[in-house]
Amino acid sequence: MEKTNYKRVLIKISGGALAKEIGFGIDNEKLKRISEEILKLRDNDVEVAIVIGGGNFWRGRSSEEMDRATADYMGMLATTINALALQDLIENHVKLETRVMSAIEMKEIAEPYIKRRAVRHLEKGRIVIFAAGTGSPFFTTDTAAALRAVEIDADVILLAKDIDGVYDSDPKINKNAKKYDTISYRDVISQELGVMDTTAVTMCKENHIPILVFDLNIPSNISKSCFGSNVGTVIEEGK
Repeated sequence: MEKTNYKRVLIKISGGALAKEIGFGIDNEKLKRISEEILKLRDNDVEVAIVIGGGNFWRGRSSEEMDRATADYMGMLATTINALALQDLIENHVKLETRVMSAIEMKEIAEPYIKRRAVRHLEKGRIVIFAAGTGSPFFTTDTAAALRAVEIDADVILLAKDIDGVYDSDPKINKNAKKYDTISYRDVISQELGVMDTTAVTMCKENHIPILVFDLNIPSNISKSCFGSNVGTVIEEGK
């Protein structure tokens, strides 16, 4: 058994990071790799909760005429599709017991989110996937991840994206962009770096929950981030 830095983690997975090469849908090979990484964590007694985005299916209003709340509820449904797909892979590929808990009642396919029940599932070694964001429009899945991390008393948020850390500008546009190994919550907010929305970063700052940002596409990054390897950027309180 490897020595881990954390007892309970919340993994935030962007929907875009799950997409096929065409930028849409679900890449099952990616889901398999994620499930194998989660198995490594459970084999080392790490309790795992997950918040998943829906950007591989829905990215907000399709026109300026669409009601923002309606668009956000559609996004919540997209996160639920991803949550069910990930649950299926985890249970069938690596044989771990998994629960999907939804912020919107969908009793035929998911449990309602109840904090005490979620914590109990984690204590029993089950993987818990939180679907439907916060259940309210106008809040992102980043905010949902921060909120759930605070509620379940997670030690860290593992922010799995399709970029390998936090940069001072967009590395896809600026080839000279500087990558940070560590950065404070305050600097992320003041520099408007966009790695997470301001509400989510502020909530993590107020509750002293570090955020580890790394590239989901690199094999073993999820487990390496728990076992002390420097695989991306750590957002934490400034020294």
